Amino acid sequence: MHNSVCLFCGRELCHTFVDLGMQPLCESYISPEQLDEMEPFYPLHVRVCDRCWLVQLRQYVSPAEIFTEYAYFSSYSESWVEHARQFTEAVARRLHLSPSSQVIEVGSNDGYLLQHFAARGIPVLGIEPAGNVAAAARAKHIPTLEKFFGAQTARELAAQGRKADLIVANNVLAQSPDINDFLAGLHIALAETGVITIEVPHLLRLVENNQFDTIYHEHFFYFSLGTMERMFAAHGLELFDVEELTTHGGSLRIYGQLEETGTQARTRRVADIRTREKEAGMADLAWYTGFAQRVRETKRNLLACLIEIKRRGSSLVGYGAPGKGNTLLNYCGIGCDFLEYTVDRNPYKQGRFLPGTHIPIHPPERIQATKPDYILVLPWNLKHEILPQLQYIREWGGRFILPIPHVEVL
Repeated sequence: MHNSVCLFCGRELCHTFVDLGMQPLCESYISPEQLDEMEPFYPLHVRVCDRCWLVQLRQYVSPAEIFTEYAYFSSYSESWVEHARQFTEAVARRLHLSPSSQVIEVGSNDGYLLQHFAARGIPVLGIEPAGNVAAAARAKHIPTLEKFFGAQTARELAAQGRKADLIVANNVLAQSPDINDFLAGLHIALAETGVITIEVPHLLRLVENNQFDTIYHEHFFYFSLGTMERMFAAHGLELFDVEELTTHGGSLRIYGQLEETGTQARTRRVADIRTREKEAGMADLAWYTGFAQRVRETKRNLLACLIEIKRRGSSLVGYGAPGKGNTLLNYCGIGCDFLEYTVDRNPYKQGRFLPGTHIPIHPPERIQATKPDYILVLPWNLKHEILPQLQYIREWGGRFILPIPHVEVL
């Protein structure tokens, strides 16, 4: 359970990337009945392998404990659903997908993406382990298997003749601690000339923009392109194209195929990003071990800002209840003594409390009712969606605080 070796290549892990202290599971929202119960905390201590450069967390909790019931519903972010729609249009054209094709999404959540393929008459199948989220997908008439993905699930699909022309895995690779089993499953489930697309936050952007709050127990891995190429190759997969995205503070969308039968040509973009990573220093241990000091400085700066606001007697609340917000608040020690409450559009979270800090979560209308002086925007990666929605706080002179990449008051 407390593995001390790299979960990909097996090398002993001796180097710290960043240690964010003891933290609760970031999507384990607390009901009123649970407020006085014991809450488990686990080390959020991230290490880096000095052979394959895979940045990773030890596995303290099994995926079944984390994902059997999950609080994250993709469809509550309008920009994320639009991101998915644009992708489905582009990839359907690029791969000439039709009603005779098969699209499988691993970690399909509530059908936010597959609904767009289904609307085009393309057969789809979602694979989603969280029962409550899978039920929401089925309510949208998206066929969804309620299970974890790996080699066994892939063999079952292959035996049914359901190999995929396209496998989509957005922000799910990091959530699969048995990463070799997951990658083996991709190889098994893919048709001979099929394509895999995977989106992951880019480790280069995480470090450059100080995005330590995107680290939590639910994400076991943090990827560079170079490491992903090595991982793909180890499982007979070729990474032939990559796109840079703005989502989640800066992500990569990689395209893969079977090494032996794939027909897609490799693009220049793969070599270009690999070169940029090397020039940034990602093949040097010092690049990884230097991150922790910048994280500590960000904590000090944010606390200094919030302490000054509270000493002036100003009111301060949060916007959003994302997983990243819980990492930030727990690491910085920001509880109800700073934030009176936070709000979230997801009804599943409303009426509950943030893990660790126990800050109450209300519907967004609470902001208009209480007119706070400052709003700490926890899903800062969605600021272009959120800030226009909250422009009404100008009526009473309210201001926004963005914590990442550096503390900014707007």
